[in-house]
Amino acid sequence: LVCGARAAPGEGASPASARLTANALKLARWAAASGDTRGLPFVIIDKSAAQAYVLEPNGRVRGATPVLLGLAHGDQSVPGIGERPMAQIRPEERTTPAGRFIAEPGRNLQGEDILWVDYDAAVSMHRVRATHPTERRLERLASPTAGDNRISYGCINVPAAFYDHVLVPALKTFGKGRAVVYVLPETKSLGEVFGAYGLPEDDGQASTQGRPPQVSSGR
Repeated sequence: LVCGARAAPGEGASPASARLTANALKLARWAAASGDTRGLPFVIIDKSAAQAYVLEPNGRVRGATPVLLGLAHGDQSVPGIGERPMAQIRPEERTTPAGRFIAEPGRNLQGEDILWVDYDAAVSMHRVRATHPTERRLERLASPTAGDNRISYGCINVPAAFYDHVLVPALKTFGKGRAVVYVLPETKSLGEVFGAYGLPEDDGQASTQGRPPQVSSGR
């Protein structure tokens, strides 16, 4: 199964001043103004910049961090991938899907607490695991570029300190452990992915190349 065997589910700056990427800033402003999160905290994953932003329901940024993402570029999961053994998942199938997800806390079969993003596709957000030194996951997180942050089977790997001290407290304080997770597309426009939820259409997807300074590195 993607990112490991599954078990049953179980003071920031405003978006206007935080160094969010252009697409993340647009999404944050819309989510806060429209009430799309229904009072839940939210997380924005900008795959092009390999960045995650944790925000309060009103749009105040709690922190930001580099993340590791699925090896393959693409915005959809292969149908049925959550039921397949990891050994059977080809490199080109290891995508982090784009979209709007209601994320809930859970545990995998190793007993680790995680945040399920897309349970059916077995995509979660969890602390980075450095169990295979040749993958250099910690080094990839620490590098100044986003290009080497594609290594996972689709899950969103977060620095452990950021997970424990930024993500988890925000979810407990504002969402009773739950959050809305917006994963920004990299092959589609924002409108194609989020237009159905009310995000206004525009002329295309703003550039997100490069990694902006972090609000909080979490490391």
